[in-house]
Amino acid sequence: MNNYELMVIFTPVLSEEDFKAAQKKFAKLVSENGGSVVAENAWGLKALAYPIQKKTTGLYWVMEFTSPAESIEKLKIQLLRDESVLRHLCTKLDKYAVEYNARKKSGVKTGSEKAMEA
Repeated sequence: MNNYELMVIFTPVLSEEDFKAAQKKFAKLVSENGGSVVAENAWGLKALAYPIQKKTTGLYWVMEFTSPAESIEKLKIQLLRDESVLRHLCTKLDKYAVEYNARKKSGVKTGSEKAMEA
């Protein structure tokens, strides 16, 4: 089982219910293929760095999960098929990233707070 982080940008025209349904759909897909969701974080509506499909904003969602390597391709295919997804990025996390995310979730200082204050 490998650790992954998935960031998805959904189209901004989705209603709140559709946005939550899309999140549940991809979380369920991970669970059905032998993985488990560690954490989910819906960032909400954010401005895009450049227009995608003539849209300047998007609904951001980040999911951290563990999954066998074979199931990642199935997840990527479903993300590409879904018309509400503007962009996605699936990243394999190393042990340091997993440790960093766990510290961040628990509220322990991660070392990046000082850089953010300046």
